[in-house]
Amino acid sequence: MMYLAIREMRFAKARYSLIATIMVLVAFLVLFVTGLAQGLAYDNAASVKNMNATHFVLEQDANHRFTRSKIDKNQIEQAGLVVGQENAEPLGVKMTTVMQAGGTEKIDVTILAINPDGWLAPQTVEGSPMTELTAGHVLVDRKLSDSGVKIGSELVDQASGTKWTVSGFVKNESFSHTPAVFLNKQDWQNLQMSSSRGSDSSEEPYNAIAIKTSNEKADQLQSVLPHTEVIKKTEAVSAIPGYKEEQGSLMMMIVFLFVISAFVLAVFFYVITIQKTSQFGILKAVGARTAYLAKSVALQVLVLSIGSLVISILFIQLFKAVIPSSMPFQLGFSTLAVTSLSFMAMSLVGSLISVWKIVKIDALDAIGRTAA
Repeated sequence: MMYLAIREMRFAKARYSLIATIMVLVAFLVLFVTGLAQGLAYDNAASVKNMNATHFVLEQDANHRFTRSKIDKNQIEQAGLVVGQENAEPLGVKMTTVMQAGGTEKIDVTILAINPDGWLAPQTVEGSPMTELTAGHVLVDRKLSDSGVKIGSELVDQASGTKWTVSGFVKNESFSHTPAVFLNKQDWQNLQMSSSRGSDSSEEPYNAIAIKTSNEKADQLQSVLPHTEVIKKTEAVSAIPGYKEEQGSLMMMIVFLFVISAFVLAVFFYVITIQKTSQFGILKAVGARTAYLAKSVALQVLVLSIGSLVISILFIQLFKAVIPSSMPFQLGFSTLAVTSLSFMAMSLVGSLISVWKIVKIDALDAIGRTAA
């Protein structure tokens, strides 16, 4: 089987090189779109995914969206009584536009209000940690540095006129494709008071409660808190504006690429099989088993698939090294392994039509056509 498959590929180098080239291009495109889908998914919901929460408490009828929900102080306290005060953290979410003081460039950001001493606090990669922030100071995602924001820069909220000084940078913190700005409780209350035109800041709500607990406790929490919804983190991520639509479109592209790769491979090998009908018939006549010939074709497909994947992965690694940091692209080992195995499986599926043709070849008919 190995001898026949490899010998034929060596004999018809041009033919199989053409197939291999097409497979490399298709495999590269599959890996690229998969990495882009993963990168966009993470960039769209990085801050939520990075949180250690297992569940979130949101207002009922908010469609699982943070920005549509309001949670008051009493609900936060009741949640702490059920799951433990250390396992319930208030979370404020507000999408807005900021500018640097004295600048003109407008930057869309998402404000995340958290407890600086709690487990929602992000890790600082440069500057002061969250626990050291004083009133009027914030942590921002490093993407803002592309807009000229530095430690010590002053950001102005366009809606309320509130000003904050950047004290540090965090990494990979974004919401709905906008960089995150982390506020402490006092600044969040001041922002809410400014937005609500002078109402009592102590009564201003958060948007959600982040919970670390079991599913059983979450069900108990749901019964204790009326007019709320307790949802899993995956549900909260899926409800982020544009997340499902974006991922659905990209996943459809990936599925079609798999189908196209299987179809192209099927056509190539079917044409080759038709061209070799007489040779297959002669091999059957001299004693070659149908299973042997079918396995030979399958082995050729497998060799081409593995070879094209290896080359495509090398291209992807080179591509990752040169793309700008602003492009969301992620292709972890597990995703790469699953995608590669799926590509090989679809390639083998595409070869089944050639295997079926080999099974149908009659040795006497094939020899008769050769003699004629």
